[in-house]
Amino acid sequence: MADDVTALLSDRIGPFHPAQAPSAGGLAWRPWTPADIDGLLDFYAAVAGVDHPNWVESRDEAMETFGLPHIAPGRDTMLAVDSGGRIVASGSAMCPPGQETLVRSIVIGAVRPDARGRGLGQALLDWQLARAREQLAASGKALPGWIMAFAEERAPDAAALLERNGLALRRHFLQLERDLERPIDVVPAPQGVRVVPWAPEWSESTRLARNAAFVDHWGSQSTSPESWAAMTDASQFAPDLSFLAVATGGDGVDAVVGLVLSTRNEDDWAGQGFTSSYVPLVGVVREWRGRRVAGALLARQLEASRSAGLERSTLDVDAENPTGALGLYTGLGFEVAHTHTSHVLEY
Repeated sequence: MADDVTALLSDRIGPFHPAQAPSAGGLAWRPWTPADIDGLLDFYAAVAGVDHPNWVESRDEAMETFGLPHIAPGRDTMLAVDSGGRIVASGSAMCPPGQETLVRSIVIGAVRPDARGRGLGQALLDWQLARAREQLAASGKALPGWIMAFAEERAPDAAALLERNGLALRRHFLQLERDLERPIDVVPAPQGVRVVPWAPEWSESTRLARNAAFVDHWGSQSTSPESWAAMTDASQFAPDLSFLAVATGGDGVDAVVGLVLSTRNEDDWAGQGFTSSYVPLVGVVREWRGRRVAGALLARQLEASRSAGLERSTLDVDAENPTGALGLYTGLGFEVAHTHTSHVLEY
């Protein structure tokens, strides 16, 4: 990263070539369209079977690309189709609107396993990096700029490709699993807090609590109302397995101070070998940390997941999380099952 972050990102990035569709492999390269959704789901399933059998992208996640205002599919996505109409490579570069302290372009992509070793991954990444630089430069901001990517432990070639292209390994993330047949201890909420089930009337207060809780997390920026609605309106969101900690403020108004939100994606279960819920968000606002708020919320989530007939609860955590979350989770019986890494190119 440049030492002088007072300069505009466009100046720090310097001259760069506009993103052009790749031409590698004798394939047809073009942006995604809504008509590609079924083909993308087939592609995702093929990639998941080799790289991360325990999870697969859902239809909701694929469709989100066409519904969020900060994503322009015609400029921010790319896929390669073979002569039989099969998608053999796909990727995106997306720049979320939350940019308080950092501008991020998040690049996600893969090549179908039986088409690897032909240079398609490099061709796709070249396009992604070019598009990501355009996004950072277009922000018009004098903030640090990151191009971020992730790699699964079971796909080491992906991590090597990222590092060869300047995206340095920055963080390890752990996927944890909790066997719900084991006893679940009751964790009482602290005085002044009540734990309530998710309800739509708490949605905006929960979004604000999420943004406040994650302000000191690595690489995190605020979640917009549109992105929040896309998550809570998705078919795999599990309101019956999601819980909130509510407290009354000095102004006499009740507000969310902690959250545990859950999803239930049945498409994951065959690859995992068990039924499960997944917890994408656990957060407590700073002034309520250290009082077992998160523990009380997670204990309710575990009990609800077991009552729903599920076998395990899963979540991901930054191995260097500053709030001590890893210790909390392992103390509640979660165990490390898989790891993945985050890679960053800084400007």
